[in-house]
Parts: sequence; structure tokens; C-alpha cells
Amino acid sequence: MSIVSLRKVTIIGHGTDKEQVLRDLQDFGCLHLLPLRLAPETQKGSPHSRAYEALHFLLSCPRRRRQVTREEGFDAVEVERRALEVRDRLLDLRDEADALHQRITGLTPWGEFTFPPLEEMGGQRFWFYIVPDKDMPRVEAIGLRWERVRRKGGLNYLVVIAAEEPEGIPTAREHLGSRSREELERRLEDVEVEIDDLTAERTNLSRWAMLFALMLDGLEDREDRERAAGVTLDEGPLFGLEAWAPAEKIPELERYAGEKGLVFEAREPEPSDAPPTLMENRPELRAGEGLVTFYTIPGYGTWDPSPVVLFSFTLFFAMILSDAGYGLLLGGILALLWKKLERSEGGKQFRTLLALLTGCSIIYGIIVGSYFGLAPPAGSITSRLAVLDINDSAAMMALSVVIGVFHLVAANVMNARRFGWRVESLPPLGWAAMILGGLLAAAASKTGRDLLWTVSLVMMAAGALLVFLFSGAGKKPLGRAIGGLLALTKVTSAFGDALSYLRLFALGLASASLAVAFNDMAGQVREAVPGAGLLLALTILLLGHGLNFILSLSSGVIHGLRLNVIEFFNWGLTDEGSLFRHFRRKEREQWNL
Repeated sequence: MSIVSLRKVTIIGHGTDKEQVLRDLQDFGCLHLLPLRLAPETQKGSPHSRAYEALHFLLSCPRRRRQVTREEGFDAVEVERRALEVRDRLLDLRDEADALHQRITGLTPWGEFTFPPLEEMGGQRFWFYIVPDKDMPRVEAIGLRWERVRRKGGLNYLVVIAAEEPEGIPTAREHLGSRSREELERRLEDVEVEIDDLTAERTNLSRWAMLFALMLDGLEDREDRERAAGVTLDEGPLFGLEAWAPAEKIPELERYAGEKGLVFEAREPEPSDAPPTLMENRPELRAGEGLVTFYTIPGYGTWDPSPVVLFSFTLFFAMILSDAGYGLLLGGILALLWKKLERSEGGKQFRTLLALLTGCSIIYGIIVGSYFGLAPPAGSITSRLAVLDINDSAAMMALSVVIGVFHLVAANVMNARRFGWRVESLPPLGWAAMILGGLLAAAASKTGRDLLWTVSLVMMAAGALLVFLFSGAGKKPLGRAIGGLLALTKVTSAFGDALSYLRLFALGLASASLAVAFNDMAGQVREAVPGAGLLLALTILLLGHGLNFILSLSSGVIHGLRLNVIEFFNWGLTDEGSLFRHFRRKEREQWNL
């Protein structure tokens, strides 16, 4: 549950060994490569790999051929190359065909003609205009040499002969190009024939789509190696690369370099470096990493908030859903997706998250005693487990604020913890004391206990002193005082952020109230409409609870994340970093390309 300590490694070797070294390092899978030179233009621009784009092109073929299952005669690299060539050429030709159609359409009203050479025209040129009838007197008054070649729908198609573009004509000039319609139509025919040939070739290539998909990972690995080779530094017979690597992997990399006769150096990050962030959590907690990186990447020198965010998001989601029945419905969706989500690492993490959301939603729904908006029967086990009343506004608002305060306190404490015993840890601890002291002061005002009031005042005063004295640490006395005063202005933000957690109560109450409202509506319709009332009531229940379930899920995700990435991160994460990107192999051994 921490950000992995990294070392900057430098590897130098002979150029003839470069390809094999990159293969070996890709197998290690623990490096984040640093560019020592700009990547070639061919390696930039696309968010997807070339292999992925080629596969998409083959699978989207309107008429796919029967799939070949044997590997004889199949060359994945050649299929990728040719598929992308065909795709790019088709795009160019279709754009050209569209432009030709537009040119031909524009030339059609002017009839068949060919532009004579400029020398034969004695320096004169043709200028084309479409002039409405009402503007023709103005054209005639200019005194130009012109000829009307067509008149249709109150429009006059005029050809003006002049050395320079005429002035005074009330309409803009038509740009017909330098080629005749006959030339354009011949070129269009050639383009359409080539499009047909390429379309046929695409259809033939589509027979390899299944085999190509099986080798997709290997092709992407090959592309990653090409990209890595493009950013290494090549000087004469030698090559060099730099990368970030986890500190625990350094001995293993050092042994490999010794075996291969490579120059190897590893050093700790310097103040001027900006190492990427690699978060390391147990498998069951990795779902929290996705929730964090969805919004930001913690800086290398900060801390890993993913476990805290995972559990706080789960709790917030359950409080907003506020219904055990909806939790069971979410569990049914999880059961349907269970095996499908097992196919990838990302799917497994999402499955863990859904399982946590389902379990917590069911438990919280039981605690508040809501089952699709229905309360459990009096005297039943479920009624005895319902220890919270969601309609008790005072209690639920207090619970929401208490949860919010402890969430903000945890953010400040974790932020302070990363500094150890340095002076930078004192302002976050001061804010934690002030926020918690504010909660105790609110509790003292409700209970009237003097001791609680005294403790809260001491905590807020001590916290304010820490913030004032140490927020500007390292500056001159005046700058330090000004920095401390400016830091204390965040007290209004602390108050507002703590109250933001009231949305947990408000959204949970809204979800529960809508569920009850749909139940009441269905009951009234059933009683009011004999016979068909039951069917109408079931329809209202199905549509109403379906809509409420979707709204509750949306609110749970949006506001559950918001409280983490806005309020929590505002107090807990002060620096943003970049994500550690592993240079590693995706493919299975048998598809090594």
C-alpha cells in the first residue's frame, strides 16, 4: 500500500546486441523507459497500436472471407503491413473520389469544354459567375466581355473573358479548377476501379483476421520494441538507454547486465528528476488504483491513496444507494458478468470493486431497513437489524458530517505522514486538529458538555498555531507570517468541504423517497383500477424502480468519486505525477514474434 521506490538505471551495450537486450528487458517487465532522443514520426500520433488498427480494419470488412485456422502461409507482420497500406490508400482514394464528384457536379451546368492554352488566349482568362436575374443590369453596365452559357431558375451562368479578375460583379467567382469535366470523369473512373481492387484485396486479407487476433499481443510487443529502439541513444557501435526501475529489481538487473557484458548503473532520484508513480497494492486492493488514476496520478513524493479511496468510495456509494434490494440487484448484475470479467487483469479489478459495492450496499440497506423502498415487518430479524432511520434528518446529517470530517482528517494525516519528522508534516497535522476540533465543538454545542468544549477549543487553537507557524517554513519572518495568514484562510474551505458530505444524506434520502413513492403509486393504481390494476401496478413498479436504480447508480458513482477526488484529494494530495508505464511483454510464449 505504497508508492514503489524507484532508481534511475543506465544500460550501455554493443549495437549488435540491442535487439536481444530489448527483448530481454521486455521479458523483465519492470522498466519505465526514458527517451534519449525524439521518436521517429512513424511512431507518433495514434492512441492505438498499428496491430490493433489493422485488426479493426480487417474485422470491419463488410464481407469477410472464411477464416483460415492453419498457420501455413500466414505472416502476421506482412498482413499488418499490407492491411494498413490498403486502409490508408482507400481513405485517400475515397477522399479524392468525393472531391472529384464535387468538381464534376460544379462543372455540369457549364457544359462540355476544355481550357485552351494561355498562350492561345493572348493573356486572357475565363472567369465564371452565377448571377441572379435581378443583378444582370449591374453586370451589363460594367462593360465586360461575357457570354451566358445557361439560364435556369432565375440564375445566369456567365463566362467573362478578361486578363485579370473583373471588379464590380455582384456575386463571387465560381472556382471550377483547371481540368475539364472529361478529364475529371476519366480520373474518377480510375479511382473507382482502384477502390474496387483494394476492396477485393481487403476482403481477401480478412481471411486471416482470426489468426491475426490471436497474435495481436505479439505484434504489439514487437511494436513496443520498435518504439523503444527509436528512443535509445546510438553512438557509433554502442547504444544506451535510461529507465526507471523498482529498487527491489536492481540486483536482478545488475546480474543480467553482468552476464551479458553490459555497462550498468543505478542511482537514486535527484531533486531535479521527476520519477513516474508506481503504486503497489495487494490484488484485492488494486481496484482502488483505477479509481485514483481515473482523476489524477499521485506525485512520486506523495503517498498512495488507493486503499483509502477504495473503501471510502464503497461506503459513499452504499449510503447513496440506501437499499438492500438495489444491492441485491447489483449483485445479480455482478453474477452475470463474473466469468466475463475474469478474462483480463482490469476485468478482475472491476469485479472486485463490484463485489465490494454489492456487499456494502446490501449491508447498509439492511442497517437502514430498506428493501425496494419497503420496510421490514415489525418484530422480524431484519427489523431488529435496522438501527438507522433514513428519515431521521438530524441523525443522518450528523452521520454524514462525521464521516466527512474523518475522511478529511485521514487525508491530512496521510499527507503529514509522508514527510516523516520533518517540519513540513506540521501544517497538515494542524489542519487535522482544527477540523476534528470543529466537529467536537459542534458536538459540545449539542450536548452542553464543558469538557468537550474545552478540548475542542484547545485542538482548534493548537492546529491554527501549527498552520500559522509552519506553512511558510523556510521563508524570512515577514514572508513566513504572511504565508501563515494566507494558509489560515483555508478554514472556510475546510468548513465547506466538511458540509459537502451532506450530499450522502440528501442523495440517500432522495433514492429511498423515490422508491417509496413508486410503491405507493403502484398500490393506489391497483386499488383504483379493477382487473387491469395489477398489470399497471407491476408496470409502474418495474419502470419506477428501474429508473430509480439507474439514477441511484449514477449518483453513487459521480458523487462517490467527487467526494474523493475533490474534497479528499484537495487535502491529501499536493503534487501530481505521471504514471509508471511498464515496458513488458503481453504475448504468450508460443506467439513470440
